[in-house]
Amino acid sequence: MELRPTKIQLDGDNRLLIDWSDGQRRAISVSELRKVCPCATCREKRAQPPAAPSLGLPVLSLAEARPLKVLGMKPVGNYAYSIEFSDGHDTGIFTLDFLHGLGSDVPA
Repeated sequence: MELRPTKIQLDGDNRLLIDWSDGQRRAISVSELRKVCPCATCREKRAQPPAAPSLGLPVLSLAEARPLKVLGMKPVGNYAYSIEFSDGHDTGIFTLDFLHGLGSDVPA
């Protein structure tokens, strides 16, 4: 059976709820989605060794300082979604299989 979302909705600003064709309902936090972004830039950043500690504080952009939100989702063919985040990031292609494996089960 080919998995397909039957319903996608935002639960407040911080979590995405997806009902799937196999009967599962999954909740995924927006921060988790952003953290596991599958784009090449994000994968490369995750693969780098941690930076040496510095004495200064990081400077955040205005978008990075605000709470993270999903601003939009667009289908990519019949197999994925592109997700636009409030920090300006929008290059990740989240396949349906990948999305289905994220988050936790929620009773329907």
